[in-house]
Amino acid sequence: MWIIAVVVVLLALPIVTYNRMIRARNMVREAWSGIDVQLKRRYDLVPNLVETVKGYSKHESAIFEEIAETRTKSMSASTPGEKTPNENVLSQQIKSLFAVAEAYPDLKASANFMKLQENLAEIEDQIQYARRYYNGSVRDYNILIQTFPNNVLAGMTGFKAEEFFEIELATERSAPEVGFGEK
Repeated sequence: MWIIAVVVVLLALPIVTYNRMIRARNMVREAWSGIDVQLKRRYDLVPNLVETVKGYSKHESAIFEEIAETRTKSMSASTPGEKTPNENVLSQQIKSLFAVAEAYPDLKASANFMKLQENLAEIEDQIQYARRYYNGSVRDYNILIQTFPNNVLAGMTGFKAEEFFEIELATERSAPEVGFGEK
């Protein structure tokens, strides 16, 4: 009787473990799709932002071209490892775009520009929430497939660790630098 119970447990354990790994991997994929949706919203907003600033500042064409190029590269990337560097560059370029806007008081006061800024802030918040959810799902999945004895089954069935997605957001402001004068 005990032997039958042990055999059943030994047969059921890999099945249960495999199903848990499948569920965790699907949670990671679902979380990534949430990030992808928010990034697409940001990609859709960027051309409007550029066009609005372009209307006020004709001589900043290099920034506009760089943003368009980075946006295209980021849109074509499919994995977190491919997207992360492009997204960080795009965030920096958006910050530069806002720095250009600072030089044009009429632009800063424009209702259209203000609305675009609000939309970007909202999208960046949603990206941050989606990124946290994704990274939490990746953490749980990676722990599941890297701990013993799950790692044995994961290795045999082709489960691989997922990458975290760490990007800077365009609306994040760096801390002001404080300097102390020399005496």
